[in-house]
Amino acid sequence: MRGTLRIGNGQGFWGDSIDAPLELMRRGPLDYLGLDYLAEVTLSIMMRQRLRDPHKGFASDFITLLRRALPLIAERGVKVVTNAGGLNPAACRDEALRVAASLGINGLKVGVIEGDDLLPHVDELLAAGCRLEHMESGRPLVDERARVLSVNAYLGARPIARALEEGAQIVLAGRITDTSLALGPLVHEFGWAEDAWDLLAAGTIAGHVIECGAQATGGNYTRWWEVPDLWDVGYPVVECDPDGSFVVTKQPGTGGLVSVGTVAEQLVYEMGDPHAYITPDCVADFASARLAPAGEDRVRVSGVRGAPNTRFYKVSASYRAGWKASGQLTVSGPRAVDKARLAAEIVWKRLARAGVRFPDADRVTEIIGAGACHPGLGELSSDPPEVVLRLAVRGEDRAAVSRFGYELAPLVTSGPPGVTGFAGGRPKAQEIVAYWPALVRKELVDPHVRVTVESS
Repeated sequence: MRGTLRIGNGQGFWGDSIDAPLELMRRGPLDYLGLDYLAEVTLSIMMRQRLRDPHKGFASDFITLLRRALPLIAERGVKVVTNAGGLNPAACRDEALRVAASLGINGLKVGVIEGDDLLPHVDELLAAGCRLEHMESGRPLVDERARVLSVNAYLGARPIARALEEGAQIVLAGRITDTSLALGPLVHEFGWAEDAWDLLAAGTIAGHVIECGAQATGGNYTRWWEVPDLWDVGYPVVECDPDGSFVVTKQPGTGGLVSVGTVAEQLVYEMGDPHAYITPDCVADFASARLAPAGEDRVRVSGVRGAPNTRFYKVSASYRAGWKASGQLTVSGPRAVDKARLAAEIVWKRLARAGVRFPDADRVTEIIGAGACHPGLGELSSDPPEVVLRLAVRGEDRAAVSRFGYELAPLVTSGPPGVTGFAGGRPKAQEIVAYWPALVRKELVDPHVRVTVESS
């Protein structure tokens, strides 16, 4: 068993800083680099891509990163764990190996975690009585079976540990829990048992603290004015010990801030019951964590308690749910808010005249600059010099949604004065890929690992 393990996270979502992973490796020691690309909306984007091209469906930013970072990864012996595989981990692996070959890096071992994709087995699961009920509405998935696009189980840390045990230098997964990007290496390096609930909970919290990247080091922090050099924010690093305690920090010389405040804010991010944060590996008691300053830009976390895991994996499914379109205009000059309201009224009435009506629940009118984002917090001015009018609709009828797109541009000359800023072209109907959360019994899922070696 090794001593302290340093794990950094260089991506909090697909679209995060393209330089952050490189800076993490360049500006200090690192054993593992985690890269978190997935969210529910990300999977929807990947599904649209894969529908157009069966070789897509993974985080292409990861491949772009590898072209820049792989020499440094190889030089410093950093191991990479990522969910960039998305809905197509095998295609992502193939691209990664091509990059390695093009850079002359031989013998790179890439592990792919498979088994999370349940779409090929969904009819078998439904026939066996696995209803895959929506976790909020209780509806069975069979109600939307004809429109289902993807069904993926959130796997945990054990497959990551297995891939590392088989010698993988890069571990590529699809739908795994965000926290397992850190917990997997900890299980592998420290040999934590499957029933070491307190240790697994501590590793889960370590992964949760860093999973959103710079949110733990001053990004998106309530007291943002206290954060120095946010332009150069250092992404988070956890220094983990075999007993489950860890220190949250960042690389030396980077901007940002690591304090009890920044870590605590990230700790409660996306929090449900703080005493029962459920993952495939354990149930973590976030309320048991003790945070204490441990030096400049260092916070120690200890005392974490855990409980046995459940019999289920969470499932992230997606399905076709109609069409949507949105567009916006800038409305300027005196009485901008009143003019924006009139412009919206004109759009809805002209659509009604054309026989196109959207229920209130299927249309959005937002006047940005007049309290739309935070209603009730007050307005900077009772008569702001300009506002942005945003209109959106959704529906099952693509033709009706497309018809909405024809009504914004005419406001420039047939609406109130001061309408400008029409950009991006006529709003087009886009297919809605909706999220369906469910549960599946673990014995119905078969996680497995394949390690491939670049041989050129």
